[in-house]
Amino acid sequence: MPKISKILLLAVSVVLVLTVFLGVNSSGVSAATDDQDGAYRQINVYSEVLRHIQTDYVEEPNISLVTNGALRGLAESLDADSSYLTPEDYKAFKADKGGKAQVGINVSKRWGYATVVSVVPGSPADKANLNDGDIIEAIGAQDTRDISLAMIRMMLEGAPGSELTISVVRPRKATPDKVMLTRAISASAPVSETMYENSSILYLKPGVIDREHVQQVESKLKAMQKSGNKKILLDLRDVAEGDIPEAMRMANLLLKTGTIATLEGQKVEKQTFTAEASKSINTTAPVVVLVNRGTAGPAEIVAAALLDNKRADLVGEKTFGEGSQQKTFELPDGAALILSIAKYESPSGKKLEDDGVTPGVLVASNIDDGDADDDGSDDQPAALEHDKTPVAPKKPAVTVDEQLNKALDLLKTKAA
Repeated sequence: MPKISKILLLAVSVVLVLTVFLGVNSSGVSAATDDQDGAYRQINVYSEVLRHIQTDYVEEPNISLVTNGALRGLAESLDADSSYLTPEDYKAFKADKGGKAQVGINVSKRWGYATVVSVVPGSPADKANLNDGDIIEAIGAQDTRDISLAMIRMMLEGAPGSELTISVVRPRKATPDKVMLTRAISASAPVSETMYENSSILYLKPGVIDREHVQQVESKLKAMQKSGNKKILLDLRDVAEGDIPEAMRMANLLLKTGTIATLEGQKVEKQTFTAEASKSINTTAPVVVLVNRGTAGPAEIVAAALLDNKRADLVGEKTFGEGSQQKTFELPDGAALILSIAKYESPSGKKLEDDGVTPGVLVASNIDDGDADDDGSDDQPAALEHDKTPVAPKKPAVTVDEQLNKALDLLKTKAA
């Protein structure tokens, strides 16, 4: 898409944001009628902008394309999980039954682009050396800024053995790499279990927080009491998939009492989820939880609950920041709006979607992000010309897990 067209879409998106936020909230304490008047005034502004685009732009624009881009920009300005789907996209979205082959990427949006939240171990993406924080600038020939998150996730799926090419921009490296991935069906690995310090520390790592894996964690915690283990190391690094109710259940395994999380929205009455003593397994053993920037969603619920209830120490990096409830609104023309209607909060009142979870003991990942170009940026990717040769970016070998070692050192100091 030409640069001027992208600027045009951005400009219209800004106007639409003003339409809603400056219009509806133009006077915070005014009456509802005044708010509506403000909204109508901003709609008039949008109409005037659209008129000038249609009549005075350097060439006749595709108004449908402009409007779709503006509506998408409006939704995505709210949060990463809100999306606008065109009638064509929504039709495909409703027809999608899931269960297809994957490339092993948990994806969200940051800075308007698709962003790798975490990579499934052993998946095609892992074998292609993708890392947390990598930016997917394009899928095939389509710029991810121009695709809703819901559609991006669908595009990553496909028939087993089918291929797709993505353009990847790494943190602090502006030059994108083209990476070819082959979709595959893979089963989730069982909960990993390791013993440390003469079997006094039980290390557990669930790759996903769903019913099956939480049940495995529960069984291992019950067996722990019989085997003599005294301390627990829960590794939630790169855990970004799962179910919120199962996350509540996992937290409750280690909590006897206290708030696990709350959920609230403008039209969603506040719900408080609390621990039940009858569902707890081990509420006294010292616990340390490992988190990183690939920890998202359900795993953040668990980490925040254990941290805020002073049940565990957290070691690692600030988590990704995801935790909202969505609702789909069908529109008259066959399009749809997927909107976040409520957000989960930690027991201390922080919105996970906005703030993530920050460990008390910060330890950066020792996986290098690659060589930085002089014109690269730590804050957001640069949209540059794509290299035409598909390559797998080099992934530095990691010989020492500094986050794990710090967590073990911390546990050693705790009295069982």
